[in-house]
Amino acid sequence: MLGTLPIYCWYYLIVVNVVAFVVYGMDKLKARRAKWRIPEYALILLAIVGGSVGAWCGIKVWHHKTLHKKFQYGVPLIMVVQLGLCAYLMTKAG
Repeated sequence: MLGTLPIYCWYYLIVVNVVAFVVYGMDKLKARRAKWRIPEYALILLAIVGGSVGAWCGIKVWHHKTLHKKFQYGVPLIMVVQLGLCAYLMTKAG
């Protein structure tokens, strides 16, 4: 275990963040090609279920959804809450 989080939690977080990053890139590619898009609620949901770091990196790397307020402020807010929760759980005694 790393801190008090079981290793499978870390595996989950790695996978969901990689998926979020890739999905944001796929949606940007689809936007450039005027193809069917991934719904915004699905992109936000990826951040909520633990992929906020991957979503934020996807926004920055792919320059995607940078002008939408829910992505500009919502994803970073979700990320801060999730990172704070992880820090708390990692330092929690016992």
